[in-house]
Amino acid sequence: MANPSSLLIGCAAGFSGDRTDAAAPVVQALVDSGRPAVLIFETLAERTLALAQLARRADPGAGYEPLLDELLRPVLAQCLRHGVRIVSNFGAANPQGAALRILQLAAELGARRPRVAVVHGDDLSGPQHRALLAQALGQDMPAQPVVSANAYIGAEPIADALRAGADIVVCGRVADPSLVLGPALAHYGWAMDDWDRLARATMAGHLLECGAQVTGGYFADPGYKDVPGMARLGYPIAEIDADGHCTITKPGGTGGRVDERTVKEQLLYELHDPAAYLTPDVVADITQARVAQAGADRVRLEGVRGHARPPSLKVNVCFESGWFAEGEISYAGARAEARARLGGEVLRERLAGVAPLRVDLIGVASVFADDAGRWLQAHAGQDAQDVRLRVALQHQDHASAQRLVREVTALYCCGPAGGGGVRTAMRPRLGTVSCLVPRAAVETGFTLLD
Repeated sequence: MANPSSLLIGCAAGFSGDRTDAAAPVVQALVDSGRPAVLIFETLAERTLALAQLARRADPGAGYEPLLDELLRPVLAQCLRHGVRIVSNFGAANPQGAALRILQLAAELGARRPRVAVVHGDDLSGPQHRALLAQALGQDMPAQPVVSANAYIGAEPIADALRAGADIVVCGRVADPSLVLGPALAHYGWAMDDWDRLARATMAGHLLECGAQVTGGYFADPGYKDVPGMARLGYPIAEIDADGHCTITKPGGTGGRVDERTVKEQLLYELHDPAAYLTPDVVADITQARVAQAGADRVRLEGVRGHARPPSLKVNVCFESGWFAEGEISYAGARAEARARLGGEVLRERLAGVAPLRVDLIGVASVFADDAGRWLQAHAGQDAQDVRLRVALQHQDHASAQRLVREVTALYCCGPAGGGGVRTAMRPRLGTVSCLVPRAAVETGFTLLD
């Protein structure tokens, strides 16, 4: 039976590498509420999975969220003790490995053994899926080795796992809002074609998925959009009712703010078409949505409508794409900008036969610059006295890319004058292409670890 009480869902991470002390205040607020509650961690970006696959190649036991221990250790025992369920995509390329580590962590903490479910079906990187990808990508199918191919699957296997009694649900690539919709489906028992309710809970998930963005973090702009307590931002909590409408809030005593402006900014974040936000679960329409302040650090979202889900699923395919090399060196004082520009010209000439070179002057022309260097040329003569020259290139061949590293280091003695603080880096380059595959071609489900 679905519980008629409103459901609280707190978010304690918005990306891999997010703050690891965010969960404790959220969990305490969920526990103090005395209501049904779920804690989510959203830790996958578009390329995080490819990096996780590379980590798993190097170590078969790796490939899940590297901060898993730091995220869960402070709150796992408390969540298990008070019945706060946990749902996350921190399984990345190795959900099974993450689940096993969670069981070990619970034992180390002296907590009861949790029922952990592993969601499967998103990983399409195996040889059995090559024909499907080739048909979907056509001429865009990469000739280089595929590192990862993952479908954005939806909330249904999460809901099924929770209904089966899972305390913790570990996912790989699910759509970010599905981390919230899944628990709402399990709690209220909505039908999978109850499009309005699904869309409303999906948008609640969209508000939570980036963590502190909705509580003022990414919103902050001093003197224009001031946010208190930025060093101790509270992460968001959604109160979701039986119709899917939500109220966004945050733990008391934490920094940040939740108001109509922070919610509207996050509501529109990465939204291509307000009338048709495509997810694996539903097409959400926010054109008639209403955002209203409902108290201090409380904002109500209503009026979201839903339409039938798309017939296909998005797949991101990441592939080996050579090597990326970059280097930096600083110039300061009189004529620093001129010396930095000369250093860039020297490197362009020295590496002319290797690959196109990106040249930036950090502090003068970098964020607004372009790969061809036109913006840099058009903004000469600013006479900056604190400049960092940054150059980068990509190449299929490791030795060729490594030439940049050597040439930047050589600027120490080969000039221009006064360069210092050289830093260089080399890493494998990943390319990405996306496609759509028929929903029926992707089988999803879950396994409960005993």
